[in-house]
Amino acid sequence: MKNTKTLYLLTVLLFSGIVLHSSAQNQVIPLWNKIPDEIKSADYKEKEVTTDGKVQSTSLVTIPTLTAFFPAVTKPNQTAVIILPGGGYQHLAIDKEGTKVAQWFNRLGIPAFVLKYRLPSDLIMKNKNVGPLQDAQEAVRYVRQNAAKWNIDPNKIGILGFSAGGHLASTASTHYDDKVYESAYKVSARPDFSLLIYPVISMENETTHKGSQTNLLGNNPSQDLINSFSNEKKVTAQTPPAFLIHATDDTVVIPENSINYYLALKKNGVTAELHLYEKGGHGFGLGVKDTSRFWTRDCEEWLKANGYN
Repeated sequence: MKNTKTLYLLTVLLFSGIVLHSSAQNQVIPLWNKIPDEIKSADYKEKEVTTDGKVQSTSLVTIPTLTAFFPAVTKPNQTAVIILPGGGYQHLAIDKEGTKVAQWFNRLGIPAFVLKYRLPSDLIMKNKNVGPLQDAQEAVRYVRQNAAKWNIDPNKIGILGFSAGGHLASTASTHYDDKVYESAYKVSARPDFSLLIYPVISMENETTHKGSQTNLLGNNPSQDLINSFSNEKKVTAQTPPAFLIHATDDTVVIPENSINYYLALKKNGVTAELHLYEKGGHGFGLGVKDTSRFWTRDCEEWLKANGYN
């Protein structure tokens, strides 16, 4: 009798297009066959910081990867989110702003992909300004190219970034048509939506996070370079809709980054939602205390309201 019930359940799942995942968890996918504009450097080796056997942070990335996290039950035409951890373009907070966030999305039934992207460095890339963008564009293209295999809707692929990862996510959202490498894929690099969590947006001196600016653009960058990567200046009517959060008391990346991007989206008629929490500071990940701990609830509601969950 028990076997009959199990067989019936599997038949129902099969015909409803729902797939049960077992071995698909945590696939680590190399992003490139050939990394564009790569410079080989024997002394430049990836460095991981671990606690209790779990990687908390990584730096000196040379081989970009996507780590795929799938919910236990996979439905047809799913939304997917590509996650870009922060770290000032100097390291990647791969656990707090990567793995844990992917697991949260899985609990919502959403597949997630953590991008371990190259950090800007003259030692391993010909143009450090665009090295991280090359990885972000390719990540969107890769997930879109393989969407059918994972039951993902190719028109529901979002990008999420924390802090400097938020700068990269907003760069991917405003520079998706920039031809910064030759892709093997013919699909678009444009994310369908962006989730920007205490993001660096601007490279303007009075607004930016100085460490992120220096790491990405170098010391004393030209005004043209600053303008090019100040993403509030690059918003158009085609920029993807965005959900933004910031804490008012964030002194590391000031909330004007999110505010100015939101205003640019509003001016261009792009759907956007901005939450400014009274307290929370910077780098709170999924939320730990004060009102900022509720951002995940607000984000879930935004995803539902826009048909992404």
